[in-house]
Amino acid sequence: MNYSEVPLTNNEAHHKFEMFVDGHRSFIDYMLKNDKIYLVHTEVPQELEGRGVASELVEKALQYIEDHHLKMVPLCAYVQHFLKRHPEWNRVVA
Repeated sequence: MNYSEVPLTNNEAHHKFEMFVDGHRSFIDYMLKNDKIYLVHTEVPQELEGRGVASELVEKALQYIEDHHLKMVPLCAYVQHFLKRHPEWNRVVA
């Protein structure tokens, strides 16, 4: 399935980027300080694992970060792994 049509929500109250797929919530915890956003933890429910949801979630979050002129600090191991596979996104790394 292509998740490009699934919207990303910035849940500012809880400091999470969220995507809802098939009734399940995937999210990235973040901390925002000035113009830097620290991506702390990515979580995808077991029901969605192996379907490309985490990758799509990270890509949408990085696009959001770029669109809002922020710089990102990748504390999350999954985000670090994603950046190794997609070095073009290093443009948003602080």
